[in-house]
Amino acid sequence: MAESRDTCPFCSIDPKRWIASSDAAIAFLDGFPIAEHHTLVIPQRHVASLFDLDVSEQAEVWRLASEVRHRLADEFGIEAFNIGVNDGVPAGQTVLHAHVHVIPRVTGDSDDPRGGIRWVIPDKARYW
Repeated sequence: MAESRDTCPFCSIDPKRWIASSDAAIAFLDGFPIAEHHTLVIPQRHVASLFDLDVSEQAEVWRLASEVRHRLADEFGIEAFNIGVNDGVPAGQTVLHAHVHVIPRVTGDSDDPRGGIRWVIPDKARYW
């Protein structure tokens, strides 16, 4: 069952935590980051899936994700990123407010980064 706007942890994020925003989307640092500067980009409208948004809202979420990625690259010299969406509980979504993960990656943060997001199902990740 989807969280309501009243109980959604993303809908109550203090605007002081926002690192970027627009009329349709907000970006803020992940509260449980897997890498330094791990950022979430969410639509301002409370929906469980990005695909519940209209096309212009989806475009704005992705535009802000791109802005965040470029800003992190410029400010911190980050050269690589994983950009990801967990769309639905079986896909690992734990907060049922649509969001895009912008996860900086650096050389050496993983013994073997090949396969990237394919590791969500470890038995199928190694295809080489």
